[in-house]
Amino acid sequence: MADPAALTRELYATGEVVYREIGERPGYLARAEPADGDRDVLFEADWGAWGEFAVPTWYGKGRTVETTALATTLSLWTDLHSAFDAVCTGPHRAALNRRHDWFERTEHPNYVCWWVTEGVIPTWRAGVSRLDHLREHGPVPHAFTFQHSFDPEGTPARTQGIGPKEDRFGGADR
Repeated sequence: MADPAALTRELYATGEVVYREIGERPGYLARAEPADGDRDVLFEADWGAWGEFAVPTWYGKGRTVETTALATTLSLWTDLHSAFDAVCTGPHRAALNRRHDWFERTEHPNYVCWWVTEGVIPTWRAGVSRLDHLREHGPVPHAFTFQHSFDPEGTPARTQGIGPKEDRFGGADR
């Protein structure tokens, strides 16, 4: 991520647009940001209530500014549909369409969703634990994806535009 090449600069510029737009979306509550505002030092940053920065067990790249090879975020939303809309439309959708220009393809899940109790700030460690769980066990109420989602009670959910059609009547519509 410290590479000064044009493609890396483009990724960072796109990220700023995406973060600004997502921060204004309905349902958005917050995202992990280092206390000093420097997102270049993921491992050394003070993330406050979001806890110490962590990575999945399969991440084997560097942990310094010069060797880190990942871009990551941790965000908090009021509901799954709001998060889905923000991720799958607008500038974030355009960025997703370019992800293979910026990132290596991997067989690992690249995001995870889970429910938290009101007032709880999720931590990086919780997110990584759930991402690893999703990788090992597939989508379950503890760790799931937009396409294979669950409501807060653990029932498979079908939010309009999210999830397999066979779940259409089996879960809560939000």
